[in-house]
Amino acid sequence: MNLTAHDIIIRPIITEKTSSLMALNKYTFEVHKDANKIQIRDAVEEVFNVKVAGVNTINVKGKLRRRGASKGYTRSWKKAIVALKPDQHIEFFEGASI
Repeated sequence: MNLTAHDIIIRPIITEKTSSLMALNKYTFEVHKDANKIQIRDAVEEVFNVKVAGVNTINVKGKLRRRGASKGYTRSWKKAIVALKPDQHIEFFEGASI
C-alpha cells in the first residue's frame, strides 16, 4: 500500500483537551486506519518540517446511533498523538482556538 504523507494525515483534531496538550508540545491528528507509527512519524516530519520525538495511536470505535427503530454505528477511525522534540512546534496550530 503506497500512501503519501497527505493521505496518512487526514485532519488535525482541535478540541479543548488537545489544546491543553499543545502546551506540552503534543499535537493530535486523525490518520489513515492502516498507517503505522513509523509512517505517521515520517508523514508529520515531511508535511510540517519538524522532528518527532514519539507517536501514540488510538483506534476510536464508532458510537451507536439510533434514529427511530433503526440502529447504526458512526464510522471508526484512528487518532495519533504526536510528540515533538523540545525546540520544535507546528505553526499551523498557533492561534487555533475553539
